[in-house]
Amino acid sequence: MNMASAYIGHGNSTSNSTLAVSLGPTSYFSVAEHAGLMYGHISLMVLAWVVVLPVAVMFSIARSRFTIPAQTSFLLVNAFGLLTGVIYRHQTPDLYENNSHNKAGWAVTWIAVAWVAMGLLGRYKKRTKSVPATIRPSQAVDIQALAQYQRVQGLRMPDGGRWSRDSGQGTERDSASLCSDSRSHSLESVPQDLPEIRDRYHSDEGFDDDEDAEKRGFLHNTAVDRLLSRNAPRTAFGRVTTVVHILYSVVERFILILGFLGLASGAVVYGGIFRGNDIFGGLAHFVKGGIFFWYGFVALGRWTGCFSEYGWAWNTKPSINGRISRAPSAEFAESFLIFSYGASNVFLEHLGALGGAWSAQDLEHVSITIMFFGGGLLGMLVESRRVRDLLNTSALAAKDEQVSQDEEWREPKTYRISLNPLPGLVILLLGLTMSSHHQHSMVSTMVHKQWGTLFVGAALARAVTYLLMYLSPPTSHMPSRPPSELICAFCLVSGGLIFMGSNKNTVEALEAYGLDAMFIFTVTMGLTALLMAWATVVVAIKGWALRREGKLSIASSTTFA
Repeated sequence: MNMASAYIGHGNSTSNSTLAVSLGPTSYFSVAEHAGLMYGHISLMVLAWVVVLPVAVMFSIARSRFTIPAQTSFLLVNAFGLLTGVIYRHQTPDLYENNSHNKAGWAVTWIAVAWVAMGLLGRYKKRTKSVPATIRPSQAVDIQALAQYQRVQGLRMPDGGRWSRDSGQGTERDSASLCSDSRSHSLESVPQDLPEIRDRYHSDEGFDDDEDAEKRGFLHNTAVDRLLSRNAPRTAFGRVTTVVHILYSVVERFILILGFLGLASGAVVYGGIFRGNDIFGGLAHFVKGGIFFWYGFVALGRWTGCFSEYGWAWNTKPSINGRISRAPSAEFAESFLIFSYGASNVFLEHLGALGGAWSAQDLEHVSITIMFFGGGLLGMLVESRRVRDLLNTSALAAKDEQVSQDEEWREPKTYRISLNPLPGLVILLLGLTMSSHHQHSMVSTMVHKQWGTLFVGAALARAVTYLLMYLSPPTSHMPSRPPSELICAFCLVSGGLIFMGSNKNTVEALEAYGLDAMFIFTVTMGLTALLMAWATVVVAIKGWALRREGKLSIASSTTFA
């Protein structure tokens, strides 16, 4: 019995709706019962991984005092999302046996929990480094013991200095004050002297001052705060601290991509697609489309000013602490990714029909991967300083030593920035190829033409960027923000999403529900605009957090009319 038709809505529902649903794939999307739980699960997961988590990541990169509250908020929202998902799973039949979303979701969740735990451990380890070994806030020290410490140490500072009200009288080993019945020896002096010691360890060591209390946030003076203060130094020491720091930084950079994988796998299970051998074609579309999706956000990040320290924000490389970054150009990174994609996928294009005869489409796909391989390799050669220097040999051979300092023999200004058209050319050719790629139905052909045309638009926008950079090479360390890069980013993000949705199963579902190619196009355009707007806000939040923490002493250059 078809499980989809068994769960069609009740009452006087129209026969057309019933027929449309029954024609669709057997999936949770077709289940009408307990749909509210599923909608709640989807909403909470999107809220956690798309809204709250990016803000937490930006606060973490900025080392903001709001990092822990943001991370905790993310874990709470994600926990409620998991709860609704578990309840829904127990209330409905298993329509997708042995699905990957359940495993991937829990794996990504535990990675996120470990990321937050490592952040807490690192913060408390760093905070306890400044505490003197003689007195810890986590240790119970009574007044009499503290007074004895005061007499023996002579109120000396840990670095050998003295308190401002200490004259130095009676602090030597043979001094009479240590053996006499002076006021400082009696317990009556404790109330007068203890505030001085308390101020020393609370203010000078930065333990409990207002700024530190604000940075510690809502965990201040709680049971969790005391537990971590007591156990963090014992848990993280030596190489353990280094390993934790490295792992934290790596997860911090990739946790958004992991969340994307979790959401994408959830969409697959919810729609009931990629069953049997269709998994190979579906994965190919999702992986390749996902790469272009994130490529678009990298392009948007370059426009907003991210990676400006490497010269990737269409700027000149700044000198940081007297050193200029030796990181490769953004075009080299793009060419390397294109080369790696072509080198790896040339052996995978026939995987869906392994053991069968090669079709014309298989050969077309292999040709595309070879184009990626060759185009990426050529792009890396163009970016090589050594190769460019060798290419200048003929011109340098004609140079006269006596006129070597003339203006005519100096490097052109265009050498300051990479003007490598190969990544854009590869994307342009891919878009043209897929725009005319024959498909099994008219809807599928139109969907492929949509994302192919968008990739052509991205390549043309990048060409406009290079034209602007060639006519007026950047001379500032500030991001130049060419407007054409916004168009490039938009076309890559939206094209990547439609690429993901152009797989065979999704197109069949669209046709089964009576939807055309324009439906997926318009939905994708709106979603892309929202995601890019939110990404821009998130990067701005990072800048605000850096200024708030005083990590950057910048006078805002923005004026408001």
